[in-house]
Amino acid sequence: MAPAKVEILIPHEQIQKRIAELGAEISAAYGDRSIVLVGVLKGSFMFLADLVRHISCPVRIEFIGTKSYEGTTTSGQVQLTKDLDKPIQDEDVLLVEDIIDTGLTLTYLLHVLSQRQPRSLKTVAFLDKPSRRRIEVRGDFIGFTIEDKFVIGYGLDFEQRYRHLKDLCILVP
Repeated sequence: MAPAKVEILIPHEQIQKRIAELGAEISAAYGDRSIVLVGVLKGSFMFLADLVRHISCPVRIEFIGTKSYEGTTTSGQVQLTKDLDKPIQDEDVLLVEDIIDTGLTLTYLLHVLSQRQPRSLKTVAFLDKPSRRRIEVRGDFIGFTIEDKFVIGYGLDFEQRYRHLKDLCILVP
């Protein structure tokens, strides 16, 4: 596969500035309470790694995996591919998403995690794409709201490629 051309949508410096702001917002919201950050694999890994460095309260990190996309198309069905390693009952949980798109994955994960009886359950998303919603759901903390473009980089992929890009980009045909 020949490398595709990419166009920068949000540069790395702007991403880092917004993540520092999100970290401050989250720290203020939780105070000195301990929180469990649950990163949604694979897309949230870069966002989570940068975000956790800006959160001042004590944290524990967990990961959960889902699958709903093949290429650029959502299947409409969400599958759990990796579960949490430790229980979250009576914990303050912050679900860390790369992008809220159709709302299917977030709604599914909120249902799955709420069944485990956390003390509280909130969400932070690097990106929000409200024009693609199939289910009305909102994140508690949002990095950037974007138009309906298929984005790559900063953890987001196209066919498991481009996650390593430091900027948020779009593929140029």
